[in-house]
Amino acid sequence: MRIALFGKALTSENEIYLKQLIQLLLDHGVDVLAYKPFSGYIPAGFALEHFSNTDDLKGRTDLMLSIGGDGTILDAVPLLRDSGIPVLGINMGRLGFISSVARDEIGEAVEQLLQGHYTTECRTLLELVAPQGVFNDTVNYALNEINIIRNPEHSLLAIKVFVNDVFLNTYWGDGILMATPTGSTAYSLSAGGPILTPDSRSFVITPIAAHNLTVRPIVIPDDSVVRIQVEGREKKFVFSMDSRVCALDTSVELMVRKAEFCIHTVRMEGTDFFSTIRNKLSWGKDNRN
Repeated sequence: MRIALFGKALTSENEIYLKQLIQLLLDHGVDVLAYKPFSGYIPAGFALEHFSNTDDLKGRTDLMLSIGGDGTILDAVPLLRDSGIPVLGINMGRLGFISSVARDEIGEAVEQLLQGHYTTECRTLLELVAPQGVFNDTVNYALNEINIIRNPEHSLLAIKVFVNDVFLNTYWGDGILMATPTGSTAYSLSAGGPILTPDSRSFVITPIAAHNLTVRPIVIPDDSVVRIQVEGREKKFVFSMDSRVCALDTSVELMVRKAEFCIHTVRMEGTDFFSTIRNKLSWGKDNRN
């Protein structure tokens, strides 16, 4: 079995957990690869093979372990792309909806992985069809959401949204976001959007600080093609796809749809989506209970 380790950074307090993880994998005869930019955080004494891009992984890797929080998994998307390689998040941070394995559960998780006691979930991606080349062809995908927001120093935006060429609404406010089911527990949730189950086959369009109190989030089928036009006094707006951010001209029309491939996330045996949100959001916890 070959497992790739992906990460961005690591605090000193988490070095011991990474060392434990690598040692467990090697003790079980696993071939371990490390993302080259992350190799500086690999503890001394481990001589691991490196990888740098998708071609280094395709057909040569059985699984990826993302070391960090949910943001680390988002940054792994351009590497995973359509490879079909499943990814499991080892949560070195705090909340973590996608990175579901806590750092003190590493030993148990490794045993379950090697025994095949897990399932995979197909997580839908958003694809930016137009304009092209905003970031580059390899990162025009979002696992969580796309955002159209005003520059904090500028006035509000008027954002026209069309779903399958049918006019939906003009949103006046700080912006809007369009989230996948995975992203429904991220920024969209903070902005008042609903929680979608990973298999719901839907997207949610959520207004950000709308200037009309009757405007609410709306759920649409994930086979919809969405066009977005931005208006306002300013000539620029801020556009983001997960952690990637740029400024775009208001003359640009955005077109977004579901990507033709998905990201496969690992769910360990004995866990489910509902138990995850109950635990992460402290549902049912009350001083009266």
